[in-house]
Amino acid sequence: MKKFFGATFLAGTMLFNTATAAPTQDKETVYQVALLQSLAMGYFDGSITVKDLKTHGDTGIGTFEGLNGEMIVLDGVVYQADQDCKINVMSDKDKVPFSNVTFFEKDFSVKLKDVPSKAEFEKILNNLVDKHGRNSFYVVKMPAKFNEILIRSERGTKEPYPTLVEALKTQKEISPKNIEGTIVGLYCPDFMSSLNSTGWHFHFISADKKIGGHVLELNINSGEAQLDKTDNFQMGVPKKKNFHALNFKTDVKEDIRKAEQDSVRR
Repeated sequence: MKKFFGATFLAGTMLFNTATAAPTQDKETVYQVALLQSLAMGYFDGSITVKDLKTHGDTGIGTFEGLNGEMIVLDGVVYQADQDCKINVMSDKDKVPFSNVTFFEKDFSVKLKDVPSKAEFEKILNNLVDKHGRNSFYVVKMPAKFNEILIRSERGTKEPYPTLVEALKTQKEISPKNIEGTIVGLYCPDFMSSLNSTGWHFHFISADKKIGGHVLELNINSGEAQLDKTDNFQMGVPKKKNFHALNFKTDVKEDIRKAEQDSVRR
């Protein structure tokens, strides 16, 4: 990939690889496009195409150039939840400013029933993380029936881009009831605090592939959470001058918290 260099974490050690050859299919690595911190500061330029993203994983989450909706990658297909939380299949030419993907292989799972909230869902997953190693990465894929789920997406913006918090003022939320679908989520360990948000981040797509978005709240009727534990991490860093002009000493933790958790209904 000509616009990227690789930065790989292996068991907490950063290694740099400047090779531009097309990557082989690596099923034990979480691949990240840019940083959530750069997204928080308003870096919405696409740095990788959907076609190239799919060479790094078949399951994951992210967004699109201009913060144009929420990304759900499931079974090798890259979906967009648009500003109305309606699902579109994205073309190989569409560009991505931020994403996390992996080639999903289930390592373990847990069956769930009557989980009343996102907080309770995270507690169950965190117990598994503690058991299997809290300093690894985990991707969760959970087909389930939901009594209710609150999801959001947002309208894309154009340059000059606003910050993430400002852009999300356009977010639209829907709260479908008695719906089947799949949660796709990522867990980042604490040492990732300067590159992403730590803990869990979930996106949703309905079973009929009609609606989806970023998960703000949920109530699970029944389902099975499948988890893929991954110890390797690789990040592609954009080479554009405007990316390298960003000041990463800026504290954007509160902006990220608002982007992850805040609902216009609260």
